[in-house]
Amino acid sequence: MKKNLLQPNALLTLLLGIFLMLITARSFARQSTPISGQVKDASSGEPLPGVSVFLKGGTTQSKTDDKGNFVISAERGQTLIFRYVGYDEVQQAIVNSTMQVVMASNLQQLEEVAVVGYNVVKRENLTGAVASIGSKQIEQLPVQNPLQAMQGRIAGVDVTANARPGEMGSIRVRGNRSLLATNNPLYVVDGIPLSAGGIDAINPHDIETIDVLKDASATAVYGSRAANGVIMITTKRGKQGTAQINYNVINTFERINDLNTMFNAGEYAEYRRNAFRSVSTTNATTGYTTPYPNPVQDKRILGVDPYAWESIAKGYTWVDKDNLIAQMRPTTAEEKAKWGVDEVPMYDASQVPTTDWTDYVTQTGFTTDHTLGVSMGSDKMTANFTGGYLNQKGTNKGQDYKRYSGRVGLELRPTNWFTLGASINGTWSVQNYGYTGSGSRAANAIYGAAQGMLPYAVPYDNQGNYIYLPGGDINIVNPILEHEYVINERTALRALGSFYAELKLFDGLKYRMNYGPDFRNFRNGQFQDARSILRGGGASTSTNYARLNKTQNIAWTWDNLLYYNKTFAEKHNLDITLLHSMTSNRSESSDMTAIDLPYNSQLWYNLSSTARGELQGWGSGYSKNTLMSYMARVNYTFADKYILTASNRWDGASVLAPGNKWQSFPAAALAWRMEQESFIENSSWVNQLKLRVGVGTTGNSAIDPYTTMGGLIEMPIVFGNQVEMGYIPSDPKAANPGTMANRDLKWERTTQWNAAVDFGLFKNRLNGSLDFYMSKTSDLLMNRPIPTVNGFTTMYYNVGKTKNRGVELTLSSMNIDRPNFKWLTDFNIATNKDEIVELLDGESDLPASSFFIGQPLFVYYDYEKIGIWQTADAAEMAKFNENGATYKAGDIRVADLNGDYIIDNNNDRKVLGSRFPRWTAGITNTLNYKNWELSFFFYARWGFLIEGGAVDMQGRYASRKVDYWTPENPTNAYPRADYGNGGQPIHYSSMNYQNGSFIKLRNVSLGYNFAPNVLKTLHMSNLKLYAQMINPYIYARNGFIDPDINSSISSRSFVLGLNVTF
Repeated sequence: MKKNLLQPNALLTLLLGIFLMLITARSFARQSTPISGQVKDASSGEPLPGVSVFLKGGTTQSKTDDKGNFVISAERGQTLIFRYVGYDEVQQAIVNSTMQVVMASNLQQLEEVAVVGYNVVKRENLTGAVASIGSKQIEQLPVQNPLQAMQGRIAGVDVTANARPGEMGSIRVRGNRSLLATNNPLYVVDGIPLSAGGIDAINPHDIETIDVLKDASATAVYGSRAANGVIMITTKRGKQGTAQINYNVINTFERINDLNTMFNAGEYAEYRRNAFRSVSTTNATTGYTTPYPNPVQDKRILGVDPYAWESIAKGYTWVDKDNLIAQMRPTTAEEKAKWGVDEVPMYDASQVPTTDWTDYVTQTGFTTDHTLGVSMGSDKMTANFTGGYLNQKGTNKGQDYKRYSGRVGLELRPTNWFTLGASINGTWSVQNYGYTGSGSRAANAIYGAAQGMLPYAVPYDNQGNYIYLPGGDINIVNPILEHEYVINERTALRALGSFYAELKLFDGLKYRMNYGPDFRNFRNGQFQDARSILRGGGASTSTNYARLNKTQNIAWTWDNLLYYNKTFAEKHNLDITLLHSMTSNRSESSDMTAIDLPYNSQLWYNLSSTARGELQGWGSGYSKNTLMSYMARVNYTFADKYILTASNRWDGASVLAPGNKWQSFPAAALAWRMEQESFIENSSWVNQLKLRVGVGTTGNSAIDPYTTMGGLIEMPIVFGNQVEMGYIPSDPKAANPGTMANRDLKWERTTQWNAAVDFGLFKNRLNGSLDFYMSKTSDLLMNRPIPTVNGFTTMYYNVGKTKNRGVELTLSSMNIDRPNFKWLTDFNIATNKDEIVELLDGESDLPASSFFIGQPLFVYYDYEKIGIWQTADAAEMAKFNENGATYKAGDIRVADLNGDYIIDNNNDRKVLGSRFPRWTAGITNTLNYKNWELSFFFYARWGFLIEGGAVDMQGRYASRKVDYWTPENPTNAYPRADYGNGGQPIHYSSMNYQNGSFIKLRNVSLGYNFAPNVLKTLHMSNLKLYAQMINPYIYARNGFIDPDINSSISSRSFVLGLNVTF
């Protein structure tokens, strides 16, 4: 019997059959076929190996081989996505079974975005003042730390250098705001604010970008720690594509460049004679009675050390050296008229040998810096591994620095809604700090100590024995062996982590958790041999000395973030960020010293073995502070033209007392992308034109833990015939009596306004930004004197105000852009002026602290040197001497500001100038011809004073060669030499301020990049060789001090480097 097709079972079977036939037909009609092709570089035409090829909307993927070829299963009409590091992504529809794909290099990919607080933003959508440098700029210079990489590269960021191996310079972002709290910026590495230390542990070769948040609208999301700007460091990440191995080696040869010219032995001998002539020209016992050299008095003032006297004696032609009888010569007519004698001893100052003391303590510095990195990744995972080794041997013997660094970065994306990542950076460093003297005249390094030796003295006697007091002066001690006798070893272990998980909850909403541990363990071991000049030079009373200091910091930050992003009605984009953050920072320290240890070889490792039976000193410390924060930020964009950013952060700090712990820090900014407007978008020469304006409030939380609670100090208490140590809040009679607690202390608050324009002109061949800013800081922390009847001498208050304003200009221009020749210029300049508005009572200055209303925050306050008193000034000089002065011709003359013919501290000192520059600038010119690259980098700081350069003019110690006053040389530069001035001529300090303005040629680099066809043969993707000169030239207004390091002892370096990528 036939089945009825209308029956339910029969109908179901028929429909199922039809469905299966349709599916089968569809499958045959759209069956995947192999699609092959080749990917090439758009400019060179060379094949690109390792390009990732993805099927859009699918899971199929492939990669190009070493010839740029690929094969992937796909269907015609579908779209393939091509991704490669350093190139723009390409999406291309499949038309035929073979494809030709061209990818354009985009070396500025990373520069198109900026890292801001808790987010990454396209530069075109920035509303705040954010400046950046990338890894390419960082690696143009052989830098040992990130601060060096920023110097002269970012407008408004003022960086000074430090020449000692392993030491960091200083940094200011848009000048100074605080008088007593810190003016240092906040450092954030991979999204984690650092609490346990600075960025000295970061290997510069691990850095992808450095973004500097400068205005309050950008920094306010970091609240109480962001008043001085924020330095955002993003380390390198793994990238999708073929695994790459990169090796970079830099070898640097360094020599000291001493800007000082010292008196040679013959010049110094005459300088000392003149010093004794100032004492007396008639008393042969205390002065120097002849206006020309004579051996008898030379022996008295220059011959205490017999070996040093031998040098002076070589200047004379002798008849009887033992009896100090020199051969005589007749005087010239001029000499006879001046000296009144017919003959003088035969003396030739050029025959007096000069000892090159610095040659005994210097060496050719050599630095080798190796970095090996591996990067790999797929659409599910990316990884980056880096190892670094830096070994820096300083130019001063006894100074060196080694750093071992390692970094691991991983990111996993198992699904499209979950991401898990981590980066761990570890650094172990060993610094031999080297010799540092003690005392008011001590040098801070062995080179300076050697430079202070008398030029006619010698370090060893005729038998080769070490001379402890060369020249015979008890205060001039031979330092040339101090690099063997003094050890100052500093080790640091630093570990930074950034762990994160990101969960997409639904379309537009995601949650992210960041956890950042920060660990630092620092150990300083010091040892001074009993033979060291710091311990008495091996005298019978000399003992060795050892010290062990340890500090451990453990900090962590935990952030919980919610991000919401939604575009609606096509023109409206809303981006919301919510944050809850917690930070903890704990510090522990211990310190022990001992003397008279039995063995030098034990250094600081067995301090209890001292022959004294107990340690010389010991102590320990502990502190902990925490911070809790909430933050909300809204970004709204309309039609890609108008952008609004608004945020508020609430910080609560444990260091403040209840009632003042919490504070809010709001900010808002607007941007207008004018190039999107109809009246500009068709312009042939305007590519970008954006106006920005912002305002925000930030804080400064630099209050030490427990300041608002009050501390205790140790005090001996007598019970009968026993003395026990007790603790009291304060002792006004003590050297450090303690500070009275103030539970009303609160944050310093800075409000900053910023207005700017960003521009790109002539097809972006000229682009840059111009920023104007002004800030006001209130509730300044001041340590105010209080009546001792309270039991304390000082107390911290929130009083005073400062203001700060400036202009910043950044320009980048492609001057010439031809196939075989390119010329690129990067230029920045910034000016800054800070000022004190109010102090303790709102009106009164604080001269003792050099704080003055209406003046810059940090100034030099002293007498103003206007010249040297001359013989012709006798009548004017007499008016001062009638009021108690004792001026003589040749003394320093300072300004009498109130005209009362009395020079006194209260009425005649003035503000001489600022310690910080009025403007800074940097310019880099890069020339590319075929495969060659030549670059020049100039850096300048202008309009400030530096402290240094005063000369004691006593004639007792070695001296810089100066133009000093004598009756025959009535100069206004430096005063007369006077052995009786006690080591400081009258108004000595007025000589100590020099013009700090300078322009330095920081770097000249010549490099060669090997051509793609050569790289292909060598199986490499990059190979560059380069040579550089560091600090080859400086123009300094003062002429003898390098203001960049505030020292006459600079250096010049030659660099050879290689960078290769497989």
